[in-house]
Amino acid sequence: MAMANSLYFAATSIPNKPISKLYFLSPPTRLARCSATSISSSPPLSLRSTPRPSPVVAAASSAVEIELQTAVPNPSKTLPFRVGHGFDLHRLEPGYPLIIGGINVPFEKGCEAHSDGDVLLHCVVDAILGALGLPDIGQIFPDSDPKWKGAASSVFIKEAVKLMHEAGYELGNLDATLILQRPKLSPHKETIRTNLSQLLGADPSVVNLKAKTHEKVDSLGENRSIAAHTVVLLMRK
Repeated sequence: MAMANSLYFAATSIPNKPISKLYFLSPPTRLARCSATSISSSPPLSLRSTPRPSPVVAAASSAVEIELQTAVPNPSKTLPFRVGHGFDLHRLEPGYPLIIGGINVPFEKGCEAHSDGDVLLHCVVDAILGALGLPDIGQIFPDSDPKWKGAASSVFIKEAVKLMHEAGYELGNLDATLILQRPKLSPHKETIRTNLSQLLGADPSVVNLKAKTHEKVDSLGENRSIAAHTVVLLMRK
């Protein structure tokens, strides 16, 4: 049986048994199926096969490719956007001012902290740093450094915004949630949101602030602490 050199050869077999079927494929769609009996009575065939790498070689190639990919510099500057999450919690104690978002909220307790204890600004800073893939606020502004003792948290957020712009990003939007049992933040929310927007250099329409109680559960619900969560979207300029 005469066959063109462009044909491709394939065989199906079962372990420890002779070949049961042979297939001759002619690109693009032609398929001829012959039994082993009919082929054995035909003249010898001259088949050309394309060498294929063994599974071991293929695995080695994949390993090399993965290793090369991990050696590529951080591609963060090419990303169209980045998302970051921040969380912070502070203990509430008498004798400290309660500062939230740079605003002094009248209350009998305040945040015990190395700086001014602004749980919202600390949380926002961590969210921005996280989106940029940078260390958290405690590593950049360690509480072991005396120069940050009692420092206004606006200093931290201005530095985070500076790092954001240097990396080539701007704020897309921000969503923050404050968790505390008391005081009620409804009378102060708009003032806090406006001040936070100014510190970020962002339009107030892209800065959202929510406040929740903890239903009198654990330290938050017992008014022994205050916490905040923040999610930010940074967009490539």
